Amino acid sequence: MSADPVQLSRRPGSRVLARWLLGAEWRSHRGRALVAIATIALGVALGYAVQLINSAAFNEFSAAARSLSGQADLQVRGAQPFVDESVYPRLSNEPGVALASPVLAFDIAVPGHRDALPLLGIDVFNARRITPDLIGVPAANRPFDTLASDTVFLSTAAQQWLNVKTGDRLIVRSGTSSVSLRVAGGLVRTRPGQRLAVMDIATAQWRCGKLGKLSRVDLQLERGVDRQRFKRDLQARLGNAWIVTETRDTESRTDRLSRAYRINMNVLALVALFTGAFLVFSTQALSVVRRRSQFALLRVLGLTRAQLLRQILLEGALLGLLGSLCGLALGYAMASGALRFFGSDLGGGYFPGVQPRVGFEPLASAVFLLLGVAVSVLGSVTPALDAARARPATALKAGAEEAALARLATPWPALVCLLAAGVLTQMPPWFDAPIAGYLAVALLLVGGIALMPRVTALIFGAASRARVIRRRAGATGTLAIARLANAPGQAAIAMGGVLSSFALIVAMAIMVASFRVSVDAWVTHLLSADLYVRVASGGNSSDAGGLRPDEQAQIAALPGIQTAAFARITHLTLDPARPDVALLAREIDAADPAANLQMSGAVLAPTALHAGEIPVWVSEAMVDLYGYRLGQRVRLPLGEQGQVFVMAGVWRDYARQSGAIQMRLADYRRLSGDLTATDVAVTIAPGVDVERVVGELRALPFGASLDLSQPGEIRARTLVIFDRSFAVTYLLEAVAIVIGLFGVAATFSAQTLARTREFGMLRHVGATRAQILAILASEGGLLTACGIVLGFVLGFAISLILVFVVNPQSFHWSMSLHVPWLALGTVALVMLILSCSTAVVAGRGAVSVDAVRAVKEDW
Repeated sequence: MSADPVQLSRRPGSRVLARWLLGAEWRSHRGRALVAIATIALGVALGYAVQLINSAAFNEFSAAARSLSGQADLQVRGAQPFVDESVYPRLSNEPGVALASPVLAFDIAVPGHRDALPLLGIDVFNARRITPDLIGVPAANRPFDTLASDTVFLSTAAQQWLNVKTGDRLIVRSGTSSVSLRVAGGLVRTRPGQRLAVMDIATAQWRCGKLGKLSRVDLQLERGVDRQRFKRDLQARLGNAWIVTETRDTESRTDRLSRAYRINMNVLALVALFTGAFLVFSTQALSVVRRRSQFALLRVLGLTRAQLLRQILLEGALLGLLGSLCGLALGYAMASGALRFFGSDLGGGYFPGVQPRVGFEPLASAVFLLLGVAVSVLGSVTPALDAARARPATALKAGAEEAALARLATPWPALVCLLAAGVLTQMPPWFDAPIAGYLAVALLLVGGIALMPRVTALIFGAASRARVIRRRAGATGTLAIARLANAPGQAAIAMGGVLSSFALIVAMAIMVASFRVSVDAWVTHLLSADLYVRVASGGNSSDAGGLRPDEQAQIAALPGIQTAAFARITHLTLDPARPDVALLAREIDAADPAANLQMSGAVLAPTALHAGEIPVWVSEAMVDLYGYRLGQRVRLPLGEQGQVFVMAGVWRDYARQSGAIQMRLADYRRLSGDLTATDVAVTIAPGVDVERVVGELRALPFGASLDLSQPGEIRARTLVIFDRSFAVTYLLEAVAIVIGLFGVAATFSAQTLARTREFGMLRHVGATRAQILAILASEGGLLTACGIVLGFVLGFAISLILVFVVNPQSFHWSMSLHVPWLALGTVALVMLILSCSTAVVAGRGAVSVDAVRAVKEDW
């Protein structure tokens, strides 16, 4: 009994003791350990699955994009979608250029299919040296099909998608023109799932109405040429109407296009892991409090503080390790299932036309394994330190449990976290991502939870002193309030599970609801016409073609149409490392742009423009990404030499996070010479039925190439896309509810078992089992109600960061705040009922113990 602690720590028996303590704790409280493991596993699984899905989709999409560049050293593309082919001989004769290969690339529509089919027109002879994988493979008896005027070669995925084979006829549409092509064979090599059509460039120009036009020129440089210097010199000679890019620029464009979505999905998935860390803390803290006297006895028998600290941290690490391993397996299965049944982008729409496969990622697996173990150990640090610091003589006494949690009531760490969170909300984005905003959310959540012991003591202490509450609460209510007031540490731990989960539910629900309501209002504001007509381009591309002037005149002359407002949508490349910027030319009143656009700031009046200046209105993303400001003069690559425009206002755009520019249709046509239109907003004459106008449009010679939609259909389709994009967020809200209830169950189970003596004393003084269960139900209801109220306050504060900091920095758009009171009230009521029920169920085992045996000391 008097063994030297130092000697005991060096004996081999210390390892046996550690294993014995682990086994005893596991056997005694297997249920709580399984709950903690399941929570860690769920958090790791969600984060790991999202990482695997996004990584697989991004890598496959990048590989598919690189395959289109082949072995080109540089690519020269126009800032506008199509450029004059006269640049090709100029580049071919550039000193240092070994080979130049012209390419015409655009999307074509296929009748009966909603998505577009990418089409490449190539020079077969030059492409053999730069992009040999894209060469068509003709039949052995028809070797010249690669140059034929009616042939097209399809990738394997395209043939399967279109259900065609070699020799079949394929009808495609370029603008309003239908083109009949013969499928002459497949391609040498494409990525799995990559839909692609390839034909001779001259045939593509002729048959698809692109005579004299190119999209880009691929360059191979001579040996010894400094690529970077050549790129800089060539860009300087060509001017801003041309963009000289490399393969890595394409990868950067792909990365920037989906980066915000991928980061947000990963962070939201880690929310579950963070909540699991708190549940581990709750489990470990209550376990340490319950075993306080046991640890004190071991200390008396010779166990050192370091050994005790290692023992408790080992228990937490083991929970994290088991949970992480289960989570990695579950996450891999979830990722495989999601890619197979729901696609590669979780609803974001960033990776079309690829079929990625989940592969084992050692680095990601190690990171999530370490994350699971780290958060579990982190949740065990405070209880472990408290147990190691406790004096054995004091800890051996009954009733010292609350004193063990007294340090949790120290408010200074919590206040420091809250102050740091406030400072981080004012920081700009780091690496084009709202990292500071996410850190602010984490610190706000940690600080709010850490402040709960002090807040709990204040709330229930004031309630226990209020005479009105004591009179109306009755005996059971008074005892419940007294218990919570005198044991604020344990009450705070029990309330923390509800607080953390409900705060996250509130924050995500307000963020999603605010976004959804803002999108709905934005769509409603834009859809002021009775009918919307678009040239069927297949997908979102609008550069394949449009309505010619004579076709526009036919639409405007229909008897049921009062007005037809035409628009042209195209895109510009302003930065080779960034995604293209949408250019929307439509009829806009410069004196009142808010009639067509949802403006988000001041507007430059037409009188502020100098003679001959052309106004443009830019989306919020252009302000963040390109630094545009009201009244600024900017040069855009529109027309042959480019043109200076005046930034006349900023408008809200939820459809394009890469940026968009609106200008008057007349200005666009004068500068570009493009008289086509891709969209028409139709206002129907009074008394005319919409279906009648739809029939008239369908009866036009080119009516089959038109997509017709009413405002209600567009709005419904937009909200469906929105809900699909936020499906993971809805899943995380459900996970937060489950984790919160798990936490309540584990906490009350631990507390009621630790309070068997207290219940025995109540039985001795005459309390019935029903009254004790009523006390537990009252405690559960009071704690849950308090946790819900404080969780709403904390969640509302977090939602402000998500709405006004994280989302603008991630997606470059603003939104109005909206609180879904009905949904949150329903969730709160469900959690309140389930928490009370959980407290009663957890207490039934404790009150069933014989009253005399319950108050007896164990030694």
